[in-house]
Amino acid sequence: MEIPTNLKHKPVLVVENYDNADGKQAFESDAKGLSLGLAQWNDRGKVDISGKVWRHTGEKWSRQSEELPINRILDLAILVAQASIYFQDAYRYPKFYDPENPVVDIVGVQGNRMTVEVDTNNPMIDEDIKLFHDTWQKDGEILGERFRILKRLLEEAGY
Repeated sequence: MEIPTNLKHKPVLVVENYDNADGKQAFESDAKGLSLGLAQWNDRGKVDISGKVWRHTGEKWSRQSEELPINRILDLAILVAQASIYFQDAYRYPKFYDPENPVVDIVGVQGNRMTVEVDTNNPMIDEDIKLFHDTWQKDGEILGERFRILKRLLEEAGY
């Protein structure tokens, strides 16, 4: 499906027909495209790049389409990578986490930090973390393929 170019987000790089590649939702997804472009919130003299997931209801472009600044996309990628590392060894804890020390890691970014931790404020965390782990394991092939592609591309870019 062709991504619209007449809306406030101005696509520069696109993945059309993303619904055919959207993980477990492939061929049934309402996420029809991905794009990197100029953010819809740009003002004169201030330009940001954003990523957007384009969702379509079958009749029109959905208001549930999401647009995120690039740094937030990368921060989410960092969180996903940290989760992958964490859940490789989480089985060692009876509850898949240490209730006395829920901090997973502290990731330094631009002189500050992102503290990654298990959400012990979630009243259902003991059940939810096990469901999360089981789902992560079931999705291992889909995630692993994307991790390998990301690793190759980052190495090619010199990172």
